[in-house]
Amino acid sequence: MDPNLHQKQGINHLVKVLNYAPLIEADGRATVYLTAEDWGVVADTLFKMETPMEMLPGAIESYGLANENRSIELKTAERLIYIDII
Repeated sequence: MDPNLHQKQGINHLVKVLNYAPLIEADGRATVYLTAEDWGVVADTLFKMETPMEMLPGAIESYGLANENRSIELKTAERLIYIDII
């Protein structure tokens, strides 16, 4: 399965989040902020478009929603990352 343009954008945002998170990590946690539009693209990619795990960056072990569905939570081997809206 090839990703569509929306999924490609979401995956690209995830790669950027994963690359940025180590720079702001504290105690194994990092919060990365995206615009509402970019957050929505990532949320669509993860939760609405049935994107297979194989298409996501390999560092992501699991993901879900947190903080009453206001944050996307990514778990990697190194850290827990929250993606919030600016």
